[in-house]
Amino acid sequence: LETQHFPDSPNKPHFPSTVLRPGQKFESTTIFRFSSK
Repeated sequence: LETQHFPDSPNKPHFPSTVLRPGQKFESTTIFRFSSK
């Protein structure tokens, strides 16, 4: 499993941008929760 961006976001202006410009910071958090019954 891995974090992903919105598919086709570079071609959809109303989607969040996936472009990281020089000097910008990128941070992502992935949380896994497992349980059993």
